[in-house]
Amino acid sequence: MGWCLLAGLVVLLAGCVTPLRTVVAPPPAPREFRAVWVATVANIDWPSQTGLPVAQQRAEMITLLDRARALKFNAVILQVRPAADALYPSKLEPWSEYLSGTQGVAPAPLYDPLQEWITEAHRRGLELHAWFNPYRARHDKAKSAFAPTHIARTHPDSVKRYGDFWWMDPGDEFASQRTLAVVDDVVRRYDVDGIHIDDYFYPYPIPAPLPKGKKLAPGEAAPVVDFPDDASWQRYRAAGGKLERADWRRENVNQLIEQLHAHVHALKPWVKFGISPFGLGRPDRRPPGIEGFSQYDKLYADAELWLQRGWLDYFAPQLYWRAGQKGQDFGTLLDYWARQNTMQRHVWPGLYTSAIGDAPKGWTPEDILRQISLVRADPRFTGHIQYSMVALLEDRHGIAQKLAVAAYADEALVPATPWLDATPPAVPQLKRQKSGAVAILPTPGKPAASYALWRQQDGAWKFSILPAGPNLIPAAATENLVVSAVDRLGNESARVTLPGIVAR
Repeated sequence: MGWCLLAGLVVLLAGCVTPLRTVVAPPPAPREFRAVWVATVANIDWPSQTGLPVAQQRAEMITLLDRARALKFNAVILQVRPAADALYPSKLEPWSEYLSGTQGVAPAPLYDPLQEWITEAHRRGLELHAWFNPYRARHDKAKSAFAPTHIARTHPDSVKRYGDFWWMDPGDEFASQRTLAVVDDVVRRYDVDGIHIDDYFYPYPIPAPLPKGKKLAPGEAAPVVDFPDDASWQRYRAAGGKLERADWRRENVNQLIEQLHAHVHALKPWVKFGISPFGLGRPDRRPPGIEGFSQYDKLYADAELWLQRGWLDYFAPQLYWRAGQKGQDFGTLLDYWARQNTMQRHVWPGLYTSAIGDAPKGWTPEDILRQISLVRADPRFTGHIQYSMVALLEDRHGIAQKLAVAAYADEALVPATPWLDATPPAVPQLKRQKSGAVAILPTPGKPAASYALWRQQDGAWKFSILPAGPNLIPAAATENLVVSAVDRLGNESARVTLPGIVAR
């Protein structure tokens, strides 16, 4: 009678014929944000070239997502706005040339790339973050002319030419409002898991020509071309603005960051907002031995401020230097950014996986594996992001294989983001079918985005993650199963246990 009662409590079985196994709870589910950037600008990652048939674009998308899933990544960061354009149908900006080869020309037959990336990513249990460049209006390697609907044509005063690039002026109100409107539009219309912006604020400076016959003295900084924002600067001063020009430029960027953060969460509180700035901090705060380019003074990016104000949910400094490198040691920079994180946001450093190659200064897979180990050894970090997908797809020097057998041998849940939501989803139900398979059934309440599954056979536990939805698990009748529901912000329900049947 006791065995019948236990069976009725934990599993719906027809009758009571055999005893059930004792279940010792498995360990906590592993947690780590493992993401990869998929760059579309200049066709770096996807699609592989312009003008491909839609069927081939889709096939390449599936190949990339399958590789991400096979390598046990749990998030993809897809570039959807490379240069005031769109890789999705938009009433605000023209189709990107990186699809058809001509800006403003839709893929034919018409489809929605962003929607398909989201659908296929979620089908594989991957988060999809939409990546935007906030200010770039034209890449220096762009081939086609501006479309009539591009901001450079509709509002030319808001866009400036800077060397071979075109750039939206961060001090121009229309330019900033356009970026906000574009992000709002995507958050409203698409089921994205995150909104992501990169390291391009004011443009990276270009060298100015030296006067004829002049040579730089030892230690003298090379002159650069100043960004041509005189018109917006003069408007600011005429309106009573008191900031110095460099501080005004930083404030322009600060306001956009703060507003993006607020807009995203006002529309959908569960969507994460992340930034991946250049990896070196302010010169006046750097630890001993760190030197190099100042994004604070040249890009007007006060990245420390954004982190310390909590204007983001994850911070992914691009730490594109080796461990032990003189002047930019990876481990020293890790510690620096962790110490800036006073609001306890996620800090997920960016790794330069695409540096692996045969060039004289090319990296090896061991450089990346060592960086992953350093990140994991510090409890202040809970993940990392790799740039970019092409290196993993090509398996440069065996990096994908080495990740698969070592660093990424096991799956991992995305870390929770409790400041956005800490409520767990409803506990699922388990039901063993007559066939022996086990159904995971949802229950009323907060829905799950995925299920964390532990299976125990012969004493060993094995962990895996299943996308939410109808799930029927082929399982041996003797297996112990433990399942929890996980929502899209990483909150985990209580576990439900299904003991296996003791074999006779």
